[in-house]
Amino acid sequence: MRIVLQRVKSASVTVDGQVVSSIGPGTLALVGLHENDTEQDLHYCAKRVLGARLWPSESGGQWRHGVKQRDYEILCVSQFTLYGTLSNKKQQPDYKVAMKSQQAEQMYNAFLQILRQQYQPEKIQDGLFGAMMDVSLVNDGPVTVMVESEPQTCTICEAEEANGKV
Repeated sequence: MRIVLQRVKSASVTVDGQVVSSIGPGTLALVGLHENDTEQDLHYCAKRVLGARLWPSESGGQWRHGVKQRDYEILCVSQFTLYGTLSNKKQQPDYKVAMKSQQAEQMYNAFLQILRQQYQPEKIQDGLFGAMMDVSLVNDGPVTVMVESEPQTCTICEAEEANGKV
Protein backbone atom coordinates (compact mmCIF):
# COMPACT_ATOMS: atom_id res chain seq x y z
CA MET A 1 0.00 0.00 0.00
CA ARG A 2 1.33 3.42 -0.92
CA ILE A 3 -0.02 6.76 0.32
CA VAL A 4 1.10 10.27 -0.55
CA LEU A 5 0.14 12.36 2.47
CA GLN A 6 0.01 16.14 2.08
CA ARG A 7 -0.59 18.71 4.80
CA VAL A 8 -3.27 21.07 3.48
CA LYS A 9 -5.09 24.23 4.45
CA SER A 10 -8.03 22.94 2.39
CA ALA A 11 -8.79 20.31 -0.24
CA SER A 12 -11.74 19.14 -2.30
CA VAL A 13 -12.80 16.59 -4.89
CA THR A 14 -15.04 17.51 -7.81
CA VAL A 15 -16.69 14.98 -10.16
CA ASP A 16 -18.62 16.11 -13.24
CA GLY A 17 -18.60 19.72 -12.01
CA GLN A 18 -20.03 18.83 -8.57
CA VAL A 19 -18.02 18.98 -5.34
CA VAL A 20 -18.36 15.54 -3.77
CA SER A 21 -16.23 16.22 -0.69
CA SER A 22 -14.12 18.92 0.87
CA ILE A 23 -12.11 19.57 4.00
CA GLY A 24 -10.57 22.50 5.80
CA PRO A 25 -7.18 22.10 7.50
CA GLY A 26 -5.85 18.55 7.60
CA THR A 27 -4.32 16.05 5.25
CA LEU A 28 -4.99 14.90 1.72
CA ALA A 29 -4.18 11.20 1.34
CA LEU A 30 -3.70 9.82 -2.18
CA VAL A 31 -4.17 6.07 -1.65
CA GLY A 32 -2.75 3.38 -3.93
CA LEU A 33 -3.27 -0.35 -3.42
CA HIS A 34 -0.79 -3.00 -4.52
CA GLU A 35 -2.10 -6.32 -5.86
CA ASN A 36 -0.66 -8.15 -2.81
CA ASP A 37 -1.95 -5.81 -0.10
CA THR A 38 -3.76 -7.37 2.83
CA GLU A 39 -5.89 -6.15 5.71
CA GLN A 40 -2.69 -5.94 7.74
CA ASP A 41 -1.40 -3.32 5.29
CA LEU A 42 -4.62 -1.32 5.72
CA HIS A 43 -4.23 -1.24 9.51
CA TYR A 44 -0.53 -0.38 9.32
CA CYS A 45 -1.11 2.53 6.93
CA ALA A 46 -4.18 3.81 8.82
CA LYS A 47 -2.08 3.98 11.99
CA ARG A 48 0.62 5.91 10.13
CA VAL A 49 -1.83 8.35 8.52
CA LEU A 50 -3.57 9.07 11.82
CA GLY A 51 -0.28 9.29 13.71
CA ALA A 52 1.74 11.41 11.27
CA ARG A 53 3.00 14.44 13.18
CA LEU A 54 3.01 17.11 10.50
CA TRP A 55 2.26 20.26 12.57
CA PRO A 56 4.15 22.17 15.24
CA SER A 57 3.00 22.25 18.85
CA GLU A 58 1.61 25.41 20.43
CA SER A 59 5.02 25.95 22.05
CA GLY A 60 6.67 25.94 18.62
CA GLY A 61 8.24 22.46 18.63
CA GLN A 62 8.28 21.20 15.03
CA TRP A 63 6.60 17.94 14.01
CA ARG A 64 4.71 17.43 17.28
CA HIS A 65 1.01 17.21 16.33
CA GLY A 66 -1.07 15.05 14.02
CA VAL A 67 -4.63 15.38 12.75
CA LYS A 68 -6.05 13.91 15.97
CA GLN A 69 -4.31 16.42 18.26
CA ARG A 70 -5.41 19.27 15.99
CA ASP A 71 -8.95 17.93 15.47
CA TYR A 72 -8.35 18.20 11.71
CA GLU A 73 -9.83 16.32 8.76
CA ILE A 74 -8.54 13.79 6.24
CA LEU A 75 -9.57 13.63 2.59
CA CYS A 76 -8.74 10.27 0.99
CA VAL A 77 -8.58 9.86 -2.77
CA SER A 78 -8.12 6.44 -4.39
CA GLN A 79 -5.27 6.53 -6.87
CA PHE A 80 -4.16 3.32 -8.58
CA THR A 81 -1.63 5.34 -10.60
CA LEU A 82 0.68 5.40 -7.56
CA TYR A 83 1.73 1.93 -8.69
CA GLY A 84 2.42 2.95 -12.27
CA THR A 85 5.82 2.45 -13.87
CA LEU A 86 7.33 3.78 -17.09
CA SER A 87 9.33 0.72 -18.00
CA ASN A 88 8.67 0.16 -21.70
CA LYS A 89 10.27 1.87 -24.68
CA LYS A 90 7.16 3.89 -25.46
CA GLN A 91 7.19 5.40 -21.96
CA GLN A 92 3.55 4.47 -21.45
CA PRO A 93 2.51 3.84 -17.85
CA ASP A 94 2.05 0.23 -16.77
CA TYR A 95 -0.20 -0.46 -13.79
CA LYS A 96 0.11 -4.25 -13.63
CA VAL A 97 1.03 -4.34 -9.91
CA ALA A 98 -1.89 -2.10 -8.89
CA MET A 99 -4.77 -3.99 -7.33
CA LYS A 100 -7.60 -4.72 -9.76
CA SER A 101 -10.64 -2.46 -9.51
CA GLN A 102 -13.24 -4.65 -7.80
CA GLN A 103 -10.91 -5.89 -5.06
CA ALA A 104 -9.32 -2.43 -4.76
CA GLU A 105 -12.70 -0.81 -4.12
CA GLN A 106 -13.42 -3.30 -1.32
CA MET A 107 -9.99 -2.76 0.23
CA TYR A 108 -10.20 1.02 -0.13
CA ASN A 109 -13.60 1.06 1.61
CA ALA A 110 -12.18 -1.16 4.36
CA PHE A 111 -9.31 1.33 4.77
CA LEU A 112 -11.79 4.21 5.12
CA GLN A 113 -13.72 2.19 7.69
CA ILE A 114 -10.56 1.60 9.74
CA LEU A 115 -9.79 5.33 9.70
CA ARG A 116 -13.36 6.13 10.78
CA GLN A 117 -13.22 3.58 13.60
CA GLN A 118 -9.93 4.95 14.91
CA TYR A 119 -10.84 8.63 14.64
CA GLN A 120 -13.99 10.69 14.29
CA PRO A 121 -16.02 9.27 11.36
CA GLU A 122 -17.22 12.71 10.23
CA LYS A 123 -13.58 13.86 9.90
CA ILE A 124 -12.81 11.24 7.21
CA GLN A 125 -13.90 12.30 3.73
CA ASP A 126 -13.24 10.66 0.38
CA GLY A 127 -13.60 11.09 -3.36
CA LEU A 128 -15.58 8.85 -5.67
CA PHE A 129 -13.84 5.54 -6.30
CA GLY A 130 -13.13 4.88 -9.97
CA ALA A 131 -14.35 8.28 -11.13
CA MET A 132 -12.36 10.88 -13.05
CA MET A 133 -11.81 13.37 -10.23
CA ASP A 134 -10.56 16.94 -10.08
CA VAL A 135 -8.60 17.23 -6.84
CA SER A 136 -7.95 20.75 -5.57
CA LEU A 137 -5.78 21.62 -2.62
CA VAL A 138 -3.98 24.43 -0.92
CA ASN A 139 -0.72 22.98 0.35
CA ASP A 140 0.36 24.00 3.82
CA GLY A 141 4.14 24.31 3.88
CA PRO A 142 4.28 22.45 1.57
CA VAL A 143 4.65 19.26 3.60
CA THR A 144 4.40 15.96 1.72
CA VAL A 145 5.38 12.51 3.03
CA MET A 146 5.11 8.95 1.76
CA VAL A 147 3.52 6.17 3.77
CA GLU A 148 4.17 2.64 2.54
CA SER A 149 3.41 -0.77 3.94
CA GLU A 150 6.07 -3.42 3.63
CA PRO A 151 6.11 -4.96 0.15
CA GLN A 152 4.61 -8.44 0.17
CA THR A 153 7.00 -11.20 -0.74
CA CYS A 154 6.29 -14.16 -2.95
CA THR A 155 6.02 -17.24 -0.69
CA ILE A 156 6.74 -19.58 -3.61
CA CYS A 157 9.91 -17.61 -4.39
CA GLU A 158 10.96 -17.77 -0.71
CA ALA A 159 10.44 -21.54 -0.68
CA GLU A 160 12.49 -21.95 -3.86
CA GLU A 161 15.28 -19.79 -2.40
CA ALA A 162 15.27 -21.86 0.79
CA ASN A 163 15.60 -25.06 -1.29
CA GLY A 164 18.35 -23.57 -3.48
CA LYS A 165 16.27 -23.59 -6.67
CA VAL A 166 16.76 -19.92 -7.49
